[in-house]
Amino acid sequence: MQEREQPSFEEQYAQLPEVVHSYLEHVRVQKRLAERTHTLYALDLIKLQSFAQAAAQELLTLQPSHIRRFAAQMHGAGRSARGIALILSGWRSFFRWAAQRELVPFNPVEGVRGPKAAKPLPKALAVDYAVQLASFQNPEADPWMEARDVAMTELLYSCGLRVAELVGLDLRPDQQSRHEGRGWIDLEAGDAHVQGKGSKRRIVPVGRMAIEALQRWLALRSSALVGTAQLKAQDEAALFVGRRGERLSAQSVWSRLKQRGQQAGLATGVHPHVLRHSFASHMLQSSGDLRAVQELLGHSSIATTQIYTRLDFQHLAQAYEKAHPRAQRSSVGETPAPLRVPDDEEQN
Repeated sequence: MQEREQPSFEEQYAQLPEVVHSYLEHVRVQKRLAERTHTLYALDLIKLQSFAQAAAQELLTLQPSHIRRFAAQMHGAGRSARGIALILSGWRSFFRWAAQRELVPFNPVEGVRGPKAAKPLPKALAVDYAVQLASFQNPEADPWMEARDVAMTELLYSCGLRVAELVGLDLRPDQQSRHEGRGWIDLEAGDAHVQGKGSKRRIVPVGRMAIEALQRWLALRSSALVGTAQLKAQDEAALFVGRRGERLSAQSVWSRLKQRGQQAGLATGVHPHVLRHSFASHMLQSSGDLRAVQELLGHSSIATTQIYTRLDFQHLAQAYEKAHPRAQRSSVGETPAPLRVPDDEEQN
């Protein structure tokens, strides 16, 4: 039996109800749409009309339950969450226009949300690369800045701090730091008292290499400020400061880390959250203790921490592919295909 031909865009467009043609003409004039954009608007409404016909419904009698069902059908057909959100936005605009003209009693798309887009996996450095970055020394750099930048890098990787938590650290727990909601470093105890999101405090152990880097930095901290600059009164207790005596900004940390990553020869772009992700991933690989990693990161919910189990799965999959004698499924001489993560674990 010969397969029935799909009607062309022009045929489908011509079959749209008059109210849709009126709306499309309205947005074309009001928004001065280019032909291609106008076509995209029309395609969204052609799809809506098709769904309505399949459900034996008139376009202007659709209910929120129909819209939710249509969204679920698109999701089941493999359309991306972003694609569904864009289509729903187009439908929402149409019904808003219709409601303003009292063609429908309410907007059935208002309040309907498509499926959530899967969060992309955080980027983490391999252990070797993280160690390479943390231990990198630039012999040509200014000793003062180099000592500070090494200490920052070591501390970020050692403790998995957010950049705001890092720049908020003080040298001691005085009344001012407590009042302003900052954390502090305790080198004698080997702890960082961290002020996290939502003013939640946590205590994180500081590794030996980070402590040694911090000691080198503190020996130089106030010795090489620019010109006659002094440590600013409000920043006198800040752990990390700039050349002019002010507390180091988050933007400066991002810039310095990016530069260090390039100098250390890392292909992956480096920023503070990459080191936080690396800390979490490497801790989970070594300990398998998700609850402990949650506490160290300061996550309110363990669901937030569970994303790192996906990174751990990728690590295990790669190790399996390299090491297991029965993992090599390709023909002799061919490069083995990489082990795939299940679809529900992949990035969108």
